[in-house]
Amino acid sequence: MNRVVITGAGTINALGQNVPQTLAAMQAGRCGISELKFRDVDRLTIKIGGQVHDFDPDAVFNRQQLALYDRFTQFTLLAAKEAIDQSGLVFSGELAATSGVVLGTAGGGVGTWDENYRSVYEEGKNRVHPFVVPKLMNNAAASHVSMEFNLKGPSFTVSTACASSNHAMAQAFQMVRTGLSKTMITGGSESMLCFGGIKAWEGLRVMSKDACRPFSANRNGMVQGEGAAIFVFEELQHAKSRGADILAEVTGFAMSSDAADIVMPSQQGAARAIQGALRDARLNPEDVGYINAHGTGTAANDKTECAAVAHVFGQHANALMLSSTKSMHGHLIGATGAVELLACIMAVRDGIIAPTIGYQEPDPECALDVVPNEAREAKVDVALSNAFAFGGLNAVLAVRAFR
Repeated sequence: MNRVVITGAGTINALGQNVPQTLAAMQAGRCGISELKFRDVDRLTIKIGGQVHDFDPDAVFNRQQLALYDRFTQFTLLAAKEAIDQSGLVFSGELAATSGVVLGTAGGGVGTWDENYRSVYEEGKNRVHPFVVPKLMNNAAASHVSMEFNLKGPSFTVSTACASSNHAMAQAFQMVRTGLSKTMITGGSESMLCFGGIKAWEGLRVMSKDACRPFSANRNGMVQGEGAAIFVFEELQHAKSRGADILAEVTGFAMSSDAADIVMPSQQGAARAIQGALRDARLNPEDVGYINAHGTGTAANDKTECAAVAHVFGQHANALMLSSTKSMHGHLIGATGAVELLACIMAVRDGIIAPTIGYQEPDPECALDVVPNEAREAKVDVALSNAFAFGGLNAVLAVRAFR
């Protein structure tokens, strides 16, 4: 099996429009959740989110491109460019022929759906733009990344709700590890922050009106975010041969299904995914120093995840640091695991642990070190990234410092 390393990272999200801005915000414990700004927000009960403000697509893309690019695709292309530029890779010849794209999204072009439903149903129009279908389809972002960067290998989209990007990155990891590809572009993108997107989520009654406070006893729900994070996964020897800067090593992953309930999480399912990731990476529980938690800020998710961590790690659970960066950037649904992987890289590369902000009251059912409110400096060799999705679909990635 090949060793797999990360040689490029890119992002745009509520905390920053690139990786340095995002990591600086995580280190500062800055909250990117603010009042939503879009058409008909006054008709919503939920009026906050991790929205990407001060982003002007007209300054980045031309009119022909914008006719094809939903907001989630725009985010993906910007993050992919940052990641590939950092990697230093140019895709041509055999490398282009075998390199591909695996991305995660839950909603795809939700903004395009919303805009065109409004046009047809509310405004009474009988025609929509001929590019509506290629603009809204879930694989649009992956396809446009492949075209923009000449990636001719395996390219597809994974859609598994909140675990989408972790599942996608796991597939990319496996392709590089088994030798199918030398490099893969992977991650996730999401933009559900529009009237229809939020209105649908309001019906679930899991959204907070004021803040995301994971693991705090007074938490009252999740807060949505938007954005993208994209990575270059590369075979180690290929990366070393060209003198690439290695950000971290991906060492293992596991997936499980609760097979129990469409929305309620299962401690057993989460625990099996965590155990499987440790086994795949050939790690002992004591090797892990940090977990980026799924940590949505809902009562059911937080206590279930903490119980799963306590079960898997036993006494070592008390020595672990576990934080939820959703408290800062919101829940990016299908893209959330990708943005959260940045916090794991920061932990193992820079020795900085992103905090869980908004923490106010201890919860006995979440009695772990959740790194409350302030970032922490700590030497961490191994980090896990948890993603537990509606439908009972779980995906956990393991990364470690590259030595």
